[in-house]
Amino acid sequence: MEVSNVSVLVVMVAVLLSQVLVPYLRGPLAYLKPDLVVWLQDNDLSHLAGAFVDEGVWRLVDVVEMGPLRGVPLGEQERAAAAAYDLKQRLILQHYLQHHGADASLPRLETLGVRSLKEAVYMAEAFPLEFTEERDQHLHDLLHSLPRDKKELEMLGEEMWTQVAAMHNLPSARFGVLAMVLCGVGSVVILSVAWVMTRRNAPKPGLFHLFTGKYLYPQRCTTTFHWEDPAPVGTTVSFTVQFYQKNGRPYPISDADGVLVEVTQGIHKVGVVTELGGTGEAEINSARCKFTARQAGQYKVSILLANQHVRGSPFVKQFLPGPPDPSKIVMVQHCSTVVCTAGQPHHILIEPRDQYHNVCSFPPGRPDTHSYAISVVELEGGWTVDPGAVILYDHTSRRVSIQVTLQRPGCYRAHLTYRSTTLTNGTFDIIVLTAEDSQRVQRTVSRRAHEGHEARLLAYNGTLLTKPKKVYCYVTPKQLIIKEFMLKLIPKRVCTFRLCPSTKFLFTGTNNQSGLPTMSIDDGCQPLVCLAGRDRNVVAATFTQFMLKNIGGSETFKDKQDHFYHEVRKFHSKRMHDRIPVSVSRERLLETSMKATKGFTVADWCKNFEVTFQGEEGLDWGGLRREWFELICAQLFDSDNGLFSSLHEGPQALVHPNPDRPPHLKLKHYEFAGRVVGKCLYESALGSGYRQTVRARFTRSFLAQLIGLRVHYKHFAQDDPELYTGKVQHLLEHGVDRLDDQLFFTDEVLLPTGQVRSVELEPGGASRSVTNDNRLQYLDAIAQHRLAARVRHEVEAFLSGLNEIIPDNLLCIFDENELELLMCGTEEYSIADFRANHIVNGSSSEFGRVLYWFWTAVSNFTEEEMARLLQFTTGCSRLPPGGFSQLSPNFQISSAHTYGVLPTAHTCFNQLCLPDYDSYEQFERALLLAIKEGSEGFGMV
Repeated sequence: MEVSNVSVLVVMVAVLLSQVLVPYLRGPLAYLKPDLVVWLQDNDLSHLAGAFVDEGVWRLVDVVEMGPLRGVPLGEQERAAAAAYDLKQRLILQHYLQHHGADASLPRLETLGVRSLKEAVYMAEAFPLEFTEERDQHLHDLLHSLPRDKKELEMLGEEMWTQVAAMHNLPSARFGVLAMVLCGVGSVVILSVAWVMTRRNAPKPGLFHLFTGKYLYPQRCTTTFHWEDPAPVGTTVSFTVQFYQKNGRPYPISDADGVLVEVTQGIHKVGVVTELGGTGEAEINSARCKFTARQAGQYKVSILLANQHVRGSPFVKQFLPGPPDPSKIVMVQHCSTVVCTAGQPHHILIEPRDQYHNVCSFPPGRPDTHSYAISVVELEGGWTVDPGAVILYDHTSRRVSIQVTLQRPGCYRAHLTYRSTTLTNGTFDIIVLTAEDSQRVQRTVSRRAHEGHEARLLAYNGTLLTKPKKVYCYVTPKQLIIKEFMLKLIPKRVCTFRLCPSTKFLFTGTNNQSGLPTMSIDDGCQPLVCLAGRDRNVVAATFTQFMLKNIGGSETFKDKQDHFYHEVRKFHSKRMHDRIPVSVSRERLLETSMKATKGFTVADWCKNFEVTFQGEEGLDWGGLRREWFELICAQLFDSDNGLFSSLHEGPQALVHPNPDRPPHLKLKHYEFAGRVVGKCLYESALGSGYRQTVRARFTRSFLAQLIGLRVHYKHFAQDDPELYTGKVQHLLEHGVDRLDDQLFFTDEVLLPTGQVRSVELEPGGASRSVTNDNRLQYLDAIAQHRLAARVRHEVEAFLSGLNEIIPDNLLCIFDENELELLMCGTEEYSIADFRANHIVNGSSSEFGRVLYWFWTAVSNFTEEEMARLLQFTTGCSRLPPGGFSQLSPNFQISSAHTYGVLPTAHTCFNQLCLPDYDSYEQFERALLLAIKEGSEGFGMV
């Protein structure tokens, strides 16, 4: 009988080992369901399988409900959370289609880039599909039945997700593996093993302490929060943790006890200051913690001892938005020029936000609408007019609507204020058209017609004309063209402006000579052009309506980026994203990659590359494809490889097409490089699971040429700082008077043979001397020659490959800085590396306080804000390969010896100049405003 019992016990232990230890020896993936394994591989997250197992996530649907992954770097957590969010939206859309009998339409919607209910609404509203079959009509009706209100759509999504969760029994699924094991025999052994595993990192009390209870016991610890919940954002809050032994006596806490305090808001960690113990008897068993919440919402406060939560942990706390901040309040679908019709109301939507960009909310009955005001001034005469404003607040959308009705046609300047402070982007122009002119504009935009408007050219190329020229203005979906007709028959183009946000109109009064309303056109590159014409308002309104249609209705980067991704998906909607094999060699990566894709059509480039490296075993579930993109970008854009080169020496040098490339590199290599960049942009448009970034640091002049902007001498500030700080600044500050030699409109070119050749910058330039009056033309001519003319064929070849995948009209809606963020994205920035590799210029106590505020603000920056800071200070959002230590010169933080103004920067020296402020809030507001607004253009050079 005893032998029989021992045999049964041996069998039970063997079964237990096979249930628990064998999968453990095979690796974490053995615990997971196949659909979850495939999802991890598709999103390049297989290396986090162990963390998923530790969190009890073993099925695909469990991913959506999982919390932060412990022990995983923040960047990986954010990537996993983003993929989980996309998965949830896809499951909701899939269940919605199944619920209405349209689940067969899911692959087609995914081909069009629709993976969520929100994208389905956008697709149905802005870009209706062409329905030819009965099932298509059913899909059409189904998409148009979706609610258009954001709140209602979110409620529908949550309802769908509740049904999905109920179908998969999510609340109990997290413990499915453990439940199956506990159903068997040996439950006591299982619980013992689990307790030992959870305590494997805990301090090991001796046998005497186990009996007396003299050891740290997490369930005895107490936590006291020193604020009322909910609390407003922006305030520093604190809480105290008291540590006790098992027997209830205070436990003297120290760093050796493995105390971990984490505060998270979603997937983001919040910096916490923790002080353990103290000198007083009442402090030896306490930890004092402080943190500042910037984002409104729920926060999770976790307090752990050797991976075990203390009593009550994790705690959930709520933080509410603060009061509206005029510098953060945003205009929905902002545009610098508003077009409306005389006598008809026009709605301006405003989203109130606090100083941390949280959307404000107001209780019923107190909408705060009386704090908003709008003033309108007529530009022709300068008198103030009554806008007939009606201001309302919508509690559902949490937006303020300002209804404006202007009775007289003309041009007006509007100022939008909150409590007498002008909002950011709160100053804008309003063009009021007659009903007849409004219909003309709408017909031109809808038909994409090219109607010519007669005007008088008053000033051109920086010179006021003694006799105005008769010209005609043509507004197309891409350009504003000004032409004159020789002998009234032969057209001659005078100048052309890109139809993009960088082209601005300046409306002025009536011209005394012609009696016609005037305006100036400036794109930041070409000299001002001044025109007078009866149809001035129609030309400007047509330009604005075309531009808004091209950029998606808003001039903010986020809105333009969303519009760009949607348009790219629509452009390739009929091309399937199937897998296509690409076999390459590591030793000859560029040559074999070009050979493997030589016969690819545009449809093939839009497919999902399944990369294999010759001579290596392995299947591409996303990791090999990402590795190929990173390696091929290094082959193409590394200055050591010859296709692209730097204009000056140093690790911080930006890359530019190489006009003196080696003979074996042809124009077809630039076409291939353009296709690779286009492929990255297309993959990014498909969603976070496919997102690719271009690993390169391009010159601003090259980016400007990609979006059709004219190159000028200010580009030297980032592209060739040595030339800018030397010759360019000398001519700008001192003119030609202090030069030893006389300058002519020529440039010297260093040939590959080492010889120097003189090149005329214009016909007859060798005989035209440089004077103080034409020095800016001379500097622009040098920039045109060095940065554009010498690489014209290379840039055209690059654009030829890029535009096969990405239409050129989509790229031109961005400026240089935005295009870099779109192509290259942001990277992970190490604050420790930043602090270890910077230079401080200033030693006063006031500057020390500002410097402390700077590091506090930077520690809470998002990756985009860090990219903007680098763009503002160094001219590029990406760091050299070695990080901050490779910046040359080092990142400099200097005292500006001013008070209350915006910070400034000198990109040639990587120098950030910080003024003095009264408070941290004032400093942070000024810094964020400077890096987001001042980084566009070259106003801060």
